[in-house]
Amino acid sequence: MRSVTIALLMFAAAIAAPVSRSAEVPYDAAAFATALKSGAPMAVVFHADWCPTCRAQAPILKELSLEPKFKAVTVFIADFDKELTLRRQLRVTRQSTIVVFNAGKEVNRSTGETQRADVAAVLSPIGSGS
Repeated sequence: MRSVTIALLMFAAAIAAPVSRSAEVPYDAAAFATALKSGAPMAVVFHADWCPTCRAQAPILKELSLEPKFKAVTVFIADFDKELTLRRQLRVTRQSTIVVFNAGKEVNRSTGETQRADVAAVLSPIGSGS
C-alpha cells in the first residue's frame, strides 16, 4: 500500500509541476507573415530529418529557446524539403540554415553551426533586444 501511495504522490507532483513553454513552433506561412509584419523577434530554422547537422542543432536550439534571454523569440522550424516557397523567398540553399529577424528585417544568418556558443551568437541580435 505504501508503494502505491508513493507512486500516486509522485504522479501528482509530475502533473502539478510547471510546464516549460518552448518558443519553437512548426513553420506556418500565415503565422510567419503575421510575426514578420508585427516586427516580433524570430528565427526560421531550415531543418531536415535526414541531416546530421540539423539533428545536432535541434537540441541546442531547443535549449536556447528556453533561456530567459530568448523567451520572446519565436523559432519557426521549417521543413527544408517541403517549404520550397519559403526557401526561395529567403534565398536558402542548404538545410541547417538559421535566418534571424528583428523589427521585420533579417538581422543575421548562419548555416551549419553546431556549437552552442555559435548558435547563441547567431540568435544574439534578437535576444539582446536590439
